[in-house]
Amino acid sequence: MKYAAPRGTKDILPDDSPLWQFIEGACRETFELFNYREIRTPIFEATDVFTRSIGDSTDIVKKEMYTFPDRKGRSLTLRPEATASVVRAGLENNLISPDNLLKVYYLGPMFRYERPQAGRQRQFHQAGVEAFGSNDPLLDAEVIQMAVNLFQALGLKELEVDINSVGCKKCRPAYLEALKKYFQENVKHMCKDCLARFEINPLRILDCKEEPCQKYIAKAPAMVDHLDAECKEHFKRMVGWLDGLEIKYKINDRLVRGLDYYTRTAFEVVSKQLGAQNAVCGGGRYDDLVEEMGGKSVPAIGFAIGLERIMEILRKLNVESRASNVGLYIATIGDEARKVGFDLLSKARDAGISADFDYQGRSLKAQMKAADRLKAEYVYIIGEEELKKRSAILKNMETADQHEIAFDELIDNFSGECGCGCEH
Repeated sequence: MKYAAPRGTKDILPDDSPLWQFIEGACRETFELFNYREIRTPIFEATDVFTRSIGDSTDIVKKEMYTFPDRKGRSLTLRPEATASVVRAGLENNLISPDNLLKVYYLGPMFRYERPQAGRQRQFHQAGVEAFGSNDPLLDAEVIQMAVNLFQALGLKELEVDINSVGCKKCRPAYLEALKKYFQENVKHMCKDCLARFEINPLRILDCKEEPCQKYIAKAPAMVDHLDAECKEHFKRMVGWLDGLEIKYKINDRLVRGLDYYTRTAFEVVSKQLGAQNAVCGGGRYDDLVEEMGGKSVPAIGFAIGLERIMEILRKLNVESRASNVGLYIATIGDEARKVGFDLLSKARDAGISADFDYQGRSLKAQMKAADRLKAEYVYIIGEEELKKRSAILKNMETADQHEIAFDELIDNFSGECGCGCEH
């Protein structure tokens, strides 16, 4: 029987890993620069963690969650997103409180049952940040700045920040009434999902991507016109901070994000290089979520980044995989040379030099081909004559320059500035 990866999943192969590590490394470096610390949560939670936080009317809860009973009949769900898990972990471990500013980040796999397409899989990976304990619009601007800084560090271009305010529980009811009044006559011409959203939560209609619905959505009332004085002031101050940071943005009054827990600031970073599915980062405020999940009232903001989409863009930009090449490959001829070579290999690794060796008894020609496939920087060749002299040729694989170096001088010379002109 021939096995294959389940539909909507992909193996991350050794040739792809360096680019993944580059992206993840840039995430960690940027997040930690802003004083965020890593948190790791389980990949599955009690189903209620997600239905309570994300919202019953969302596509994620209605269509996309991987939910299953455990052996005792308890309902569990593979995490479709990380914010709810982070809030649960923060409350359970007493990390979140009104008097404490908690800043955390995460990286890991998420799971949603949806149609696989470019940059979107059923098992996908996200990196993200969450900040708890402040409703200051300056924090909103800083979080957006952090996302922009990350994409700049990755070398991404053609990016745009879309921002909106989705109000709060005080001013949103009046807006929902305005939406219902507007869509009452139009919804019969829209998709089945929008018809259901109209009955449960008309705000979700604005998140519909179906083409026939777009002409109606485009003329719908805007939330920014229905904000109360406090939300208007928050949005105005946040935009002012973005102007001060010289961050390019566009106010998109149709942006609502796909989760029900958002309040006030909502934003996306989009790339024009990915076609219709162009969002590479999305986030915003969720000031009510901590309280809704059983904690005290603590304001919060965060964002998540789809790493597969970043991979797609970097490949289009022909970003190199940034493979960590083997520094030294030791090629040997004969059993005695093999013993000496393996001893030098061990010493090289002890000195922090990435090194490899032939374990298949291949000819010297085959070993040189193997070194080339591994993109080894240098090859040290030991044969019978070299054993007699206790020295061998060190070959630069890029320039083909060769220099003879004694066995007992190889590691010290390779670690510093050796006679071959390399620097390690």
